[in-house]
Amino acid sequence: MILRFLIWALLSSSVCIAAEPILPLHSVATDERKVALGRQLFFDTRLSRSNEVSCASCHQLATHGADKVPRSKGVAGRLGDVRAPTVYNSVFNIRQAWDGKAIDLKAQVTLPVENPKEFATTWPELIATLNEDKSFVSAFEQVYKGGLSSDAISDAIAHYERSLITLNAPFDLWLQGKGPLSEQAQEGYHLFKYYGCINCHQGKNVGGNMFAKMGTFGDYFGDRGTPIEPADYGRYNVTKREADKFTFKVPGLRLAARQAYFFHDGSEQSLEGAIDTMARYQLGRSLSKAELAAIAAFLESLVGHHQEMTP
Repeated sequence: MILRFLIWALLSSSVCIAAEPILPLHSVATDERKVALGRQLFFDTRLSRSNEVSCASCHQLATHGADKVPRSKGVAGRLGDVRAPTVYNSVFNIRQAWDGKAIDLKAQVTLPVENPKEFATTWPELIATLNEDKSFVSAFEQVYKGGLSSDAISDAIAHYERSLITLNAPFDLWLQGKGPLSEQAQEGYHLFKYYGCINCHQGKNVGGNMFAKMGTFGDYFGDRGTPIEPADYGRYNVTKREADKFTFKVPGLRLAARQAYFFHDGSEQSLEGAIDTMARYQLGRSLSKAELAAIAAFLESLVGHHQEMTP
């Protein structure tokens, strides 16, 4: 009888979690040797022509895996076209970059190398620089059959980024029956589903698995007060389809509560301000202060931890 009850309880819990539109995060399989090499490269400024910029310059892992400014500075202080998205939990994204130009993490790693606003170098130049470090060359030869190459560098960094998953968020623990969740956060989750935020922000990463137009119920770019820039066309820059203008990959919200700026253009600086903007332009709704605070509490509960983050 006890065994039957335990089986029933386990199945009931599983069904409950499976029925939710947001699922707990979990680690993914990686090659630890490649992860170690990738970590070295991620923090290595030699990847840029000026030896001043690394992946970690714009994706600051101690905080939220993104930058603390609306647009990051690359070589010679050149500003990027869009806000640097968080690299944490990016393995769960359907594609990488705001416009989805990279099919996966390995493809994304190649983007900043020759971008004049980021690393501003070339693969031959980068590899020649790293080849001067004999210990580095030896380390790559032990892990990769072909040794140090553009493919190996991209693969190693991608493996490291696959390991950047923020686990044990209060929401995940609550969903699994392993921890409490405040009434305000629970109310926020209810509102998040009730108002339809969940239609775009769902799954393991609470987003990152679809594209959506910015400004469904209003002219976001017209109201923004600044001229439209090429990067504002979003997915259109990749597909050249009119229907994709002003369409972007929906960002994951796992670390939204830790962000300094929001949206592809970094135009919003507060979490509740971002929620309010999304409610108005994407849902056609005006939320009360209490509702904004509740949804913000829910988003706060999505924040997990990784060893690279400052406690």
